[in-house]
Amino acid sequence: MSGNTLGLLFAVTTFGESHGPAIGCVIDGCPPGMALSEADIQPDLDRRRPGTSRHVTQRQEADQVEILSGVFEGQTTGTPIALLIRNTDQRSKDYGNILDTFRPGHADYTYWRKYGLRDPRGGGRSSARLTAPIVAAGAVAKKWLHRHHGIVIRGCMQQVGEVAIPFASWDDVPANPFYAPNAAIVPQLEAYMDSLRKAGDSCGARLYVEATNVPAGWGEPLYDKLDADIAHAMMGLNAVKGVEIGAGFASVAQKGSEHGDELTPEGFASDNAGGVLGGISSGQPVTVSLAIKPTSSIRLPRRSVTRAGEPTMVETFGRHDPCVGIRATPIAEALLAVVLMDHALRHRAQCGDVRHDVPPIAGTSRA
Repeated sequence: MSGNTLGLLFAVTTFGESHGPAIGCVIDGCPPGMALSEADIQPDLDRRRPGTSRHVTQRQEADQVEILSGVFEGQTTGTPIALLIRNTDQRSKDYGNILDTFRPGHADYTYWRKYGLRDPRGGGRSSARLTAPIVAAGAVAKKWLHRHHGIVIRGCMQQVGEVAIPFASWDDVPANPFYAPNAAIVPQLEAYMDSLRKAGDSCGARLYVEATNVPAGWGEPLYDKLDADIAHAMMGLNAVKGVEIGAGFASVAQKGSEHGDELTPEGFASDNAGGVLGGISSGQPVTVSLAIKPTSSIRLPRRSVTRAGEPTMVETFGRHDPCVGIRATPIAEALLAVVLMDHALRHRAQCGDVRHDVPPIAGTSRA
């Protein structure tokens, strides 16, 4: 009810605040018998962590994960897995000037109206710092999904502000700080971000994430559809203002003869559905695009009000990402992994003994 848990059978509950002593999560429902160590989780946390380039916040956090429970002699036990990430580089004094006012575009005002108080230090619970635990949980889900179904989850940047990124190769993605699938455009992205930083402003981004080898049959009608749960999870990522599955909003301009993915003995002719039909996976790649708003914490003075309702001007200090989308790719991958893991267990629980004579479409994955 309090909105801190994602998933039903594979349930991830996060805890902590941006400037508290630690953040983390508890994973409940991970099956037993999977080899798991901190080394399985740390690489994804390293991809997300701050301070990795001049284009992101310079907060220096090692984001070293600790497994506190749920693993014995290197294997998951089936009991709750507690993961802890300690905060080591907080600068709470940077937020002293916003204790009695509200930053435009932030959750400051709404948190105060809901709870009657708020933690102004780095945004407290609403900070993007809280995406680290979900990345850790996603790494656990990724390993199980790949081990049991061969599922591969990967993402990339499609656009930074006004700069669209033509796709060239997945091999380019890990080689630059933007997760851009096109090495040739990186100098342009760097120049664009440098200009934003000098101006004290920010920009938004568009991300793409996909899961391949997802078996057909995962998902539930009507209100627990796979794509609905994916959209729900993605909207839980800080700054996301739009989610598209498959063709998304481009389907508005498509005709029915164009949008419907035709079936042939050789496989589906297209994937406008994004791997989900009627809320259930089709066996095609599950594809998701995200729209991320510009970072709200900028140096430029903005109009606001105090808690007493008096007009004031707000200047945001501290260390912030000029584009929060730059570090969001591994987070989107993690969220997709958690949702797919949850639906894998739900499908196994309900339909694990279901057998039928319908052969899979060529090129799609078997359940």
